[in-house]
Amino acid sequence: MNRNNSPLTRRHFLKGMAAMGLLTGLDSLAPAYAAQYGGLPKPAGEGGQALDLRIQRTGLRIAERDARAVTINGSIPGPLVRLREGQNAVLRVINELDEDTSIHWHGIILPAAMDGVPGVSFAGIKPGETFIYQFPVRQSGTYWYHSHSGMQEQLGHFGPMIIDPIEPEPFAYDREYVVMLSDWTFENPHHIVAKLKKQSDYYNFQQRTVGDFFRDVKKNGWDAAVAERLMWAQMRMSPSDLADVTGYTYTYLVNGLAPESNWTGLFRPGERVRLRFINAATMTYFDVRIPGLKMTVVQVDGQNVQPVTVDEFRTGVAETYDVIVEPREERAYTIFAETMDRSGYARGTLTAREGLTAPIPERRPRHLLTMADMGMGGMQHDMPGMQMDGMEMNGMEHDMSGMDMSGMDMEGMDMGDMQPGIGSVTKHGPDTHGPGNSMIAEMPRSRLHEPGAGLGKDGRRVLVYTDLRSVKPIYDKRAPGREIELHLTGNMERYMWSFDGKKYSEAREPIAFRYGERLRLVLVNDTMMDHPIHLHGMWMELENGAGDYLPRKHTISVKPGERLSLLITADALGNWAFHCHLLIHMDLGMFRVVSVSGNGMGEHA
Repeated sequence: MNRNNSPLTRRHFLKGMAAMGLLTGLDSLAPAYAAQYGGLPKPAGEGGQALDLRIQRTGLRIAERDARAVTINGSIPGPLVRLREGQNAVLRVINELDEDTSIHWHGIILPAAMDGVPGVSFAGIKPGETFIYQFPVRQSGTYWYHSHSGMQEQLGHFGPMIIDPIEPEPFAYDREYVVMLSDWTFENPHHIVAKLKKQSDYYNFQQRTVGDFFRDVKKNGWDAAVAERLMWAQMRMSPSDLADVTGYTYTYLVNGLAPESNWTGLFRPGERVRLRFINAATMTYFDVRIPGLKMTVVQVDGQNVQPVTVDEFRTGVAETYDVIVEPREERAYTIFAETMDRSGYARGTLTAREGLTAPIPERRPRHLLTMADMGMGGMQHDMPGMQMDGMEMNGMEHDMSGMDMSGMDMEGMDMGDMQPGIGSVTKHGPDTHGPGNSMIAEMPRSRLHEPGAGLGKDGRRVLVYTDLRSVKPIYDKRAPGREIELHLTGNMERYMWSFDGKKYSEAREPIAFRYGERLRLVLVNDTMMDHPIHLHGMWMELENGAGDYLPRKHTISVKPGERLSLLITADALGNWAFHCHLLIHMDLGMFRVVSVSGNGMGEHA
């Protein structure tokens, strides 16, 4: 919190204490930082003082139903871990479960042995054991932590982490809140996986109907409507398949509270309020907006960015977005986090006084995927003569005039040097990825300038990746010495997920980085789904046309049919996890190990 302008008074503090006392009567056991008062705890654990985190099973109520969660210190989310840049963190994790557990400090740069991934960087924490995480804090910003053991993350094993900077931040604010988004299910997570393996669209109750078909016939003609249906049937896919697990089983939470419980944050009109959004969901992308308020994005994945004012942003699983809002009226505003597939929402309220609420927006109609949404000029299927949105599929020729470039920020963009280039198209095929992949994007292209499926057509200003520019220039200006290309692959019919068509169990060798080298990692999404890809231990610099001000990310969301590139300085020795952060996709094989060893002979070695 910006303590020079702290609005926290004794009256607010007492109200906060009262709110915390009432939390046990709500339908979630929420942590203290979720209470209705205008300040977050001061940094804890300074000077090497240990923080105890107890992993337990706890009974609580969510959405007026009994639940059994894996909690940290008795709450979901877990307690706020607040540290300060430059200190040595000492975090003592006590496992009170009857199974192994772990904690991964998401986005934190630390020694490999402290990263918390069983089987990769350490052995895990056995029942009854205590593991002490110790590492120097060398960064600042908004982060989070979660289990990397089994399905514990889905059961509530996660919490927020804030690291206060040594130097003043390049933006000012008067009050701050953590807004942690998550998805909760009363089902056994392993049963969810089993259902998806049997029927990949088990949770999708938004399929097209006969009525939709006749509406399409009226709009596009019989031949076009039939051809479009046949295309999807041949691919054995559904254009409504935006999320594998939906609001049919999920309850969406803000700081552990269901929509009817309405997490609430107070403000004084005219204050600048910093909201630290953390997407701690297991399988859910959220589209976040606050009707009546503009949001100025100042930090992404814990890294300061040049401010961008928007109406809405999409957050992939595991991403964090810090925004500043300035409510000037004495009224309430709804924080509305709508799921990408429109099957549900999480909701909170910012209000000038207790008891005020604001209307909850109506959910928008669910979006249907097209070839344009999937970024594909052609699929590996026999669909002669079909043309969709300027993509001529007869002979697989690509008509660039059909590409929508209206949302593209060209400022500072060197198209000659871009790899692979914003909006550029690369021929790809035939598919050699085997049974682990059921489709390919024959002409993948960068989609960094696009807001994503279902966004950008209602007049709202939506944040896109090409908006992101770091506040400070990149520190390693060496040209990459080599390039590694990985394909995000899957087979929806068999519900398999992988890299380059191979599940983790089939990938015998790790991805080898040479210590100190500068390299380019190219990701190509051959699937019809968005994937949030997370690299442990090192930053990824997104090549988005920002020149020397490329944004640093720990998690990058890759759209269907997209090809994008990332620069990496391999400055962290050891073995590191690299995976899709959709938990079930990771669990079923979209996971690899990056091994950093030897010497890349670079100046940063």
